[in-house]
Amino acid sequence: MTELELIEGCRRGDNFSRRKLYELYSRKMMGICFRYTGDKFLSQDLLHDGFIKVFESISSFRYNNDGLFKGWITRIFVNLSIDYLRKNAQWKDSVSLETWNENADSIEEDDFEPIPDEVLIRFISELPSGYRTIFNLYVFEEIPHKEIAKIMGINESSSRSQLSRAKAILSEKIKKYTLKHG
Repeated sequence: MTELELIEGCRRGDNFSRRKLYELYSRKMMGICFRYTGDKFLSQDLLHDGFIKVFESISSFRYNNDGLFKGWITRIFVNLSIDYLRKNAQWKDSVSLETWNENADSIEEDDFEPIPDEVLIRFISELPSGYRTIFNLYVFEEIPHKEIAKIMGINESSSRSQLSRAKAILSEKIKKYTLKHG
């Protein structure tokens, strides 16, 4: 079944098409929700809510070619995750400047063996939610700081500094991991 056939089936309310679409995208969308929330159970709730939103609004999606749908559905889950964090004020959580080690050494890419993806995802999920959200928007969604500031309702400089702190925290976690695991 092609992507267009799945979309058309979902528009008609065909449960087989809905199930196939869910099977095709649920793992990636769960990963997106988890990247933003850092919480498995909350991510499952958002996954459920996101697919309801997808099925309710799929009639408004205009199919032009392959790849556009993936971007459209991804945007729904990113926005849903950010909206949840904003409504619950969780993105305001951040590590105070006193607890951030400003002297954290940066490490070079050649200094360590590749770290398993699941470990990196865990490290990202352990970031304070504000740092995690900005890190995800900037690194994975490739949204510039000016737009992140609008989305988050913060200053552009706050977006930059939170990204910098997130990177420093991740760098320190990676450094400790590599020292421990060779």
